[in-house]
Amino acid sequence: MMDLWKSAAALGLVAIVGTTLLTGVDALTAERIAAQERRVMLEQLGQIIPEHYDNAILEDRIAFTDETHFPKGQQVTAYRARQQGAPVAVVLKFSAVNGYNGDIDLLAGINADGSLRGVRVTAHKETPGLGDAIEAGKSGWINDFAGKSLSNPETPGWAVRRDGGEFDQFTGATITPRAVVEAVRLALTYFSKHRAFLFDTVADPAGSSAP
Repeated sequence: MMDLWKSAAALGLVAIVGTTLLTGVDALTAERIAAQERRVMLEQLGQIIPEHYDNAILEDRIAFTDETHFPKGQQVTAYRARQQGAPVAVVLKFSAVNGYNGDIDLLAGINADGSLRGVRVTAHKETPGLGDAIEAGKSGWINDFAGKSLSNPETPGWAVRRDGGEFDQFTGATITPRAVVEAVRLALTYFSKHRAFLFDTVADPAGSSAP
């Protein structure tokens, strides 16, 4: 009987030590993953708004949903850039949901005056060699959004050339640029309607808001 108790105690001790080690490893890994995600996010934001703000942009953010402008129930994150408290720009993180092979994850930087500072694709599943031209590293197509607004071009121009618009399409891959152009246009439209909400809502990094 004493041997059984010793064995049970030994097994219990091993279990406790193992659980403690696993918990510690998980905590350490989670911290490293979170730090890596912050670094990547800052790098991506820096491609759109590399300067001209002095706030903690990763903390100055809100999350919201709006089915009309950001369909399929996606949650949008808005990162606000400020200079001495004054709005400079907002970077919206959202998805174009009508890509050829699925969602196309985007960042769109919108200046306080409603013009685009820039757009970047952060993830997609479009066909290599065709749809992947939306990537900044593959072509300069995505750079054409900088400086655009709802009035430049006017609404009919917010389409690919095949649809009568002003944006180039890719040979054999019209669906991909069409999805990005439409998603960015909807983001600009949302900004024009909810500018005050985007800039004035109290930051809530862990939660969500609604206009």
